[in-house]
Amino acid sequence: MTDTPETPRDFIRQIVAADLASGKHGQVVTRFPPEPNGYLHVGHAKSICLNFGIALEFGGLCYLRMDDTNPLRESAHFEEAIVDAVRWLGFDWGPRLTHASDYFEQIHGCAIQLIESGKAYVDSLSPEEIRAYRGTLTEPGRDSPCRTRSPAENLDLFARMRAGAFADGEHVLRAKIDMASPNINLRDPVLYRIRKAHHQRTGDAWCIYPMYDFAHTISDALEHITHSLCTLEFEDHRPLYEWILDNLDLPSRPRQIEFSRLNLAYTVTSKRRLAALVESGEVSGWDDPRMPTVAGMRRRGYPPAALRDFASRVGVTKKDHQIEMGLLETCVRDELNRNAPRALAVLDPLKVVLHNWPEDHVEWLTAPNHPERGDLGERSIPFTGEIYIERDDFMEDPPRKFHRLKPGGEVRLRHGYIVRCDEVIRDESGQVVEIRCSCDLESRSGSDNPASQRKVKGTIHWVSASHAVQAEVRLYDRLLATERAEARDEDFRAGLNPASLAVREGALLEPALATAAPGDVYQFERLGYFVADRKDHAPGRAVFNRSVTLRDTWAKIGTSA
Repeated sequence: MTDTPETPRDFIRQIVAADLASGKHGQVVTRFPPEPNGYLHVGHAKSICLNFGIALEFGGLCYLRMDDTNPLRESAHFEEAIVDAVRWLGFDWGPRLTHASDYFEQIHGCAIQLIESGKAYVDSLSPEEIRAYRGTLTEPGRDSPCRTRSPAENLDLFARMRAGAFADGEHVLRAKIDMASPNINLRDPVLYRIRKAHHQRTGDAWCIYPMYDFAHTISDALEHITHSLCTLEFEDHRPLYEWILDNLDLPSRPRQIEFSRLNLAYTVTSKRRLAALVESGEVSGWDDPRMPTVAGMRRRGYPPAALRDFASRVGVTKKDHQIEMGLLETCVRDELNRNAPRALAVLDPLKVVLHNWPEDHVEWLTAPNHPERGDLGERSIPFTGEIYIERDDFMEDPPRKFHRLKPGGEVRLRHGYIVRCDEVIRDESGQVVEIRCSCDLESRSGSDNPASQRKVKGTIHWVSASHAVQAEVRLYDRLLATERAEARDEDFRAGLNPASLAVREGALLEPALATAAPGDVYQFERLGYFVADRKDHAPGRAVFNRSVTLRDTWAKIGTSA
């Protein structure tokens, strides 16, 4: 069901619908304001779907605004990654890609306005002294000695700050609010600081930069944002947001509304912690498929529709809670099950020789690319007298309900014939290296022979030995071994899952996958969903990443075939 303004699902949509119905706003305008200091993660994906989704549902507009106010941490590369992620998720901002730096002159003018009205002052305390003067959660702060400077003195100092007359940290501009406020965010917060750093967009035009709360509020007002949606961590910042709106002459008055952030089990949704993993080399980069970044999930083969579905199922609430990773994986499975073509692949090969198969004979079997979608067509699979099966599909002394290949036992080869194990070949160490089988030559699936209808309890996958495509298959799993990372920053790495990546160098694929392009996703039958790696897969080098298993292997589910 598609949401409409007449059927709002959550408290934010109810607010938006009421504001439009009352005539408070003629058109809803939202924004997604990321900092270009890292890649977007799954929590940002929820916010993207919320902000752009509301604009779409209510016939409004949504801005994609880069909060580029800290040149020490930001880069054009991160901005490009953000733009790419939002576009890949399926959203379009039209001409509304903006930057906080677009408004640097207006924001500076707002600072001047506050100084002239006696509501902001230049403070010369050191950062350590400012923290000491701020007080604690149980003790009020103290006025800075600089708080009594006159507007004229503050204007002069602020002008010299902009001109580059002072070193980083020598002065800051602070709002003059209330050092005894129970809300620490109102204890004369810093509005501007000196940063003698090259900015990726404005170059060296500025050496003072506004703080996020100041720049963000003014940018919202300048863009006529109606509903400024942010996570609950900014709830304590809302009084400052409203103080700025109250004390400046701005063209509109946005309303800040907070919602719960996305806390996802078995992973990390802190950009700072994700950056630490990248910088330490514990992952291969921001787009490592174990990372919960949009780029990482894309490289892992997660479809954008699955992430949109996940955001919809999670919903929007006012209470923080942890979401099970299984919900995200279910969304991915559901989407891939509908759309991913099927293929045969063997990750841990064991050779099988069919001793009664005609020598050098190749038979081409026809198989559908999807069991329910005829529009995906069919493919031909070569069948020969030497094939490979999964090593764990054979056991010499199996348990009672083992319905795969065993000495004297029969199985059907997927889309092919029934075979019986007649002999087991071992090497000098006793390792099984080959299975010799007889093939029921009348039992080919789909043939007119009565033997094709003969039932056996097990069906296993396989590939032709002479036609198989060699591949590197990367088995990705959850980033953390436990549901939650340790609370202390120095300990969160202790929860990393040591089995988050296993590499199978000798995997074999059916020949149809030789033409797979980077980003193509398949269901490897009985194994899971796999994607041709966006970076490393190339002609002559097949590299596939596991997107998700066929079922939740972390749940207590039996695995007997």
